[in-house]
Amino acid sequence: MTEYSPIHFYDEAIEVFFNTPPLYEKSPSCPSGFIWKDGRYTIIEVLSEWSDFTRRGRMGRNMRPAHAVVASTRGSLNVGRFYFRIRTDSGRIFDIYYDRAMKNVDDRKGEWFVYRELTPS
Repeated sequence: MTEYSPIHFYDEAIEVFFNTPPLYEKSPSCPSGFIWKDGRYTIIEVLSEWSDFTRRGRMGRNMRPAHAVVASTRGSLNVGRFYFRIRTDSGRIFDIYYDRAMKNVDDRKGEWFVYRELTPS
């Protein structure tokens, strides 16, 4: 298994596109590509994927313990991130993620971000 080391941290919003839209918007699969900083990146390989449903801050204290156990494995309303380590058509390797948190009450969709760029160690 190849190890990777981060070379740049960004955590910037991106616009993603899918060849086939995900069945569930709040539990998406890896996109086909993304647009970021005036560039268009096509994803040619998914190297790994994982999720994090950790409730942070006051959100971590507002749930009964039995419900928190279930939420930690599948998420709850507006809590959770889906991460994808991907290789683009230009050979660059990125970690991108979808954050399920809604922006505001008028826009309940989550957002996609490019988290960091990596290089093989």
